[in-house]
Amino acid sequence: MVDTFYAIGLVMRVCQFISLLELLHIYIGIESNHLFPRFLQLTERVVILFGVITSQEEIQEKYVVCVLFIFWNLLDMVRYTYSMLSVIGTSYAVLTWLSQTLWMPIYPLCVLAEAFTIYQSLPYFESFGTNATLPFDVSTYFPYVLKLYLIMLFIGMYFTYSHLYTERKDVLRVFSVKQKKM
Repeated sequence: MVDTFYAIGLVMRVCQFISLLELLHIYIGIESNHLFPRFLQLTERVVILFGVITSQEEIQEKYVVCVLFIFWNLLDMVRYTYSMLSVIGTSYAVLTWLSQTLWMPIYPLCVLAEAFTIYQSLPYFESFGTNATLPFDVSTYFPYVLKLYLIMLFIGMYFTYSHLYTERKDVLRVFSVKQKKM
């Protein structure tokens, strides 16, 4: 578990970078998801993976990185399989239900693991006195940015969770109607 980042960190960074294409797919209409909730979810991952884990070697050997990677990959395996089959017009009841339900316990656990990762990284960032350059050439103390991001992480989780829950009700309602017609 300690060597998780060293074993698959490069693959995770490449996959998360490629996952940004999902925003383009939504924007041009290949996928029918809403852009803002997906943007929030991908932003969470990019900030945590690139801004916190990749930039702090001490964090890379923490157990939370392994847990986080397991949660992310579990959700992505189901979500991307479901999305790919949906794009080509194929659906399976079990996969639809799993895609619309698995995130309910896992997504909040992901956010907690992401918050714990940030919490564990704060002493390292504070000891290095790391500054961050924000847009408009504003320089600030990076631990302050991370603390503010912790608050935003939970606010974003509320919006994303609410959206995904509403989407789940709609998809499962439509899917059950389609199943009854067949």
